[in-house]
Amino acid sequence: MTKKKSGSHPIVPENLLRDHFREILGHIGEEISREGLVKTPDRAAKAMAFLTQGYRQDPEAILRSAMFREDYSEMVLVKNIELYSLCEHHMLPFFGKAHIAYIPNGYIVGLSKLPRVVDVFARRLQVQERLTIEIRDVIQETLNPLGVAVVVEAQHMCMMMRGVQKQNSITTTSAFTGEFSNAETRSEFLRLVSSKLH
Repeated sequence: MTKKKSGSHPIVPENLLRDHFREILGHIGEEISREGLVKTPDRAAKAMAFLTQGYRQDPEAILRSAMFREDYSEMVLVKNIELYSLCEHHMLPFFGKAHIAYIPNGYIVGLSKLPRVVDVFARRLQVQERLTIEIRDVIQETLNPLGVAVVVEAQHMCMMMRGVQKQNSITTTSAFTGEFSNAETRSEFLRLVSSKLH
C-alpha cells in the first residue's frame, strides 16, 4: 500500500461535514430544529475541519522553512509542548504534553517549528504510539541530527468518560534515535524533562 504524502489530503467542504453532522444528530434522537441545535452542525463542521487540518499540512516543509547552519552539537530540548488530538478508535479527545530533544549535526531549526510539527500530527485521527513515532521520524529524516528523543504524556477521554472510566491514568510513550540510544544521553534527556530549571 502506497503511503500518502503529508499534506496531500483534499480539503473536505464544510457544508458536506455539516450535512453529515445534522444526520448524526437526528440518528441519536435529537430534534435538529431545536434552538440550541440549529447551528450545531455548522459549528461541529468547523471544529472537525480545524481538528483534522494536520492532514493538509506538511511537517517536513515546516521544518525546512527554518533550518539554519550552526556549529552546535549539544542537546536542544523543547519540553511541555501542549497537544490536543482525537483518538482514531472513538474520535474522542486525548491531550497532554510532548517533550522533544535533538542533537544537531550541522543544522538547527527554529524552536517554534517543533511545536508546529507536534500540532500537524496531533491534528489528525491518532493513536499516541504512532503520534510519538511520527514526530521523531520527521525530525530525524529532515534535520539528520545525531539523535532525536520524543516523550509524550497524555490523558485519554476514551478511558476517562467511557469504558474503564479511569480518571487519573496517564499514558507515556517514548521514541529515540541515534545518540539517545545511549543510556547516558537518554538519562540526561529524561532528567532535564523532569527538572524545573526556571
